[in-house]
Amino acid sequence: MSAIVESNVAAEPPKPLIARVNWVKAAPWLYTLALFVLWELLVYALKMPPTILPSPVRVGQAIVQYWSPIWKNSLQTLYTTTLGFAIAVAAGLAIGLFIGWSKTIYAGLYPLMIGFNAIPKVALVPILVIWFGIGTVPAVLTAFLISFFPIVVNVATGLATIEPETEDVLRALGAKKMDIMLKVGIPRSMPYFFGSLKIAITLAFVGSVVSETVASNYGLGNMMSSAQSQFNVPLVFAGLLMLAVEGIVMYAIMAWLEKRMTGWAHRSTMGQ
Repeated sequence: MSAIVESNVAAEPPKPLIARVNWVKAAPWLYTLALFVLWELLVYALKMPPTILPSPVRVGQAIVQYWSPIWKNSLQTLYTTTLGFAIAVAAGLAIGLFIGWSKTIYAGLYPLMIGFNAIPKVALVPILVIWFGIGTVPAVLTAFLISFFPIVVNVATGLATIEPETEDVLRALGAKKMDIMLKVGIPRSMPYFFGSLKIAITLAFVGSVVSETVASNYGLGNMMSSAQSQFNVPLVFAGLLMLAVEGIVMYAIMAWLEKRMTGWAHRSTMGQ
């Protein structure tokens, strides 16, 4: 009997290649390729001039032609974004813990935080230029200012939404406010915190590029602004493409950190 089973297993034909493809992992690459193909066909069908909408081929040629300035300015933007984001993480975590410490502090400071976040950060760039001059510092500070609010809100929310029943039980067992924060509050807020990093890093890129466009001689924002003034639209799109690549990479890193640090907080069914 076992010999018959083994012969049947051995006789099974191999699965076709299309059945062995991991479509979940392949989907981002396939959709991206489809986007570029559709873009190329659209430009060809409408006969769009490169000064209006360059094709992906033209953008690729611009990347090759201007690779040296694109690479240098990409590193500059990545540097200012990462530095501003790092400051936002430290400040956002500290302020979030402070706001979430007490309901009184939460009620008093949260409206102020909302009001500050409602101010367009591009309106603050001229003030930063007056204070610090044109260069890297305004770009770093703009990236910080635009990205720290999601971190503050998520950390404070994680602390402020501890179940009252949990607090009552812990207090009945003799736990103090600090014990509740360390044992329950902070671990509870960690999924919120790491989840907010994915939002904050993308916003940090927005802040850096806005400041570089207005008040810097370096970075992708400045490069795209200069290319726009020269009607070099393929170079503008090349800068946008580099920003997209940097944003995707940094987002992927934050998503990996979230999964690594707070995988326990996600149900197993989410991956099915």
